[in-house]
Amino acid sequence: MSDLTDPVTVGGLTLPNRLYRAPVLECAGNGDGAVDTLVDELEPTAASGVGLVFQGASIVTTDGGCAAPNMTRVHDPAFVERLEELTDAIHSHEGKIFLQLAHGGLRSMATWHAGYRERHPEERQLAVSRPPWQLRALDRLGLISLDPAVLSTDEVYDLAAQFGRCAGYAIDAGYDGIHLSAANMSLIQQFLSPFYNHRTDEFADGVRFLEAIHDAVRDHAGDVPLVTKVPAETVAPSFVRRYLTLSDGIDVAERLAAIGYDALVPVEVSTFWDMSIVRGAFPDRAWAASDLREDYAAAFGGPVHARAVELLNRLQARRFDHEPGWNADFCRRVRERVDVPVLLEGGLRTRADCDAYLGAAGAKPAADMVGMARPFYAEPRLGARLLDGHDALCANCNNCTIPQVTGEPGRCRTPSVVRAQARLSKKGAYERNDRET
Repeated sequence: MSDLTDPVTVGGLTLPNRLYRAPVLECAGNGDGAVDTLVDELEPTAASGVGLVFQGASIVTTDGGCAAPNMTRVHDPAFVERLEELTDAIHSHEGKIFLQLAHGGLRSMATWHAGYRERHPEERQLAVSRPPWQLRALDRLGLISLDPAVLSTDEVYDLAAQFGRCAGYAIDAGYDGIHLSAANMSLIQQFLSPFYNHRTDEFADGVRFLEAIHDAVRDHAGDVPLVTKVPAETVAPSFVRRYLTLSDGIDVAERLAAIGYDALVPVEVSTFWDMSIVRGAFPDRAWAASDLREDYAAAFGGPVHARAVELLNRLQARRFDHEPGWNADFCRRVRERVDVPVLLEGGLRTRADCDAYLGAAGAKPAADMVGMARPFYAEPRLGARLLDGHDALCANCNNCTIPQVTGEPGRCRTPSVVRAQARLSKKGAYERNDRET
């Protein structure tokens, strides 16, 4: 029996409580202000008492691989060294921070962002195998653009080694651990998924790629806490016949724990990048924003295509309603089969749900830690309120997410939530850590 305020250990690292900020886009990029942006975004989370902060998906390669504008690259050790300012800021509040390493593969901007393709006409997407026929059909219709570079066996090993090198740079800069982006149509998910992976070499078994990354991280960063998401493609569209089932996902989780991963984050996802990632209401305010219309058109290849994406977004919002802890069943079943901590995220908004999924009051636990992502856009110091027994303000409206395709930073755009946050801030509701110190 645990609740949110109980300590927990991940890979030998003791955390003061079981609340974490899940990876989410910080939109910091790599420019002169990137480090300041990351500090401004993440330090308040640590200051509010959150036990663990996951910095969002950061790209391991020199070019390509970004799934959205203004993602941060961590291939350059000189840049990563500058991030010591961020890790020092987190540690000054006795917080811990892990860096999430990622590559988008076929989800990269060269596939879907028209403006980006115009600026980078030579860029190809790294691919596990020849893209599925569904993506090739969209390419022929002009809705996406495919120019895949299928990785050879040696290139897969090289990419795994690059993940390891980036992990080493991060640990040298003061990060406390590493998190791998292995869901939401990332390249790692594409290795794991039978929808994408039709290889005939040893990496036909996608877990081998995660094993190679594990070994590379150990070579370059030592015995640091290493966490990965574990996908099950349970919400794949009906026309997808080959996908990772829940049973497959549980088997993958068992194998990763045996390989030496220190914690697992089971998530139910689609084979595509769709509303299953966020779930909740259709973001009508964001789509209707007059100041973003031209940017949407530039991203999606014109106003007609942008309107088509908007309509698809509306249809998917009807399918993927908000459901608190939508990954709980998957997490619970994984937790019964592994001896490493299991982390739950997806739709959590209330303190009661957090405690229940952790096994408080005799409930069967689904996880050892619980995380939130989008609610921190609305309340950067949300941890203070959650740890004091209150609920997040997030209204699940998704108005914070869609503008990010244009390069906009993640922020709450719902007036009622913004006003509520301002009132709470004025009352000192976010000063929990400051009062204690």
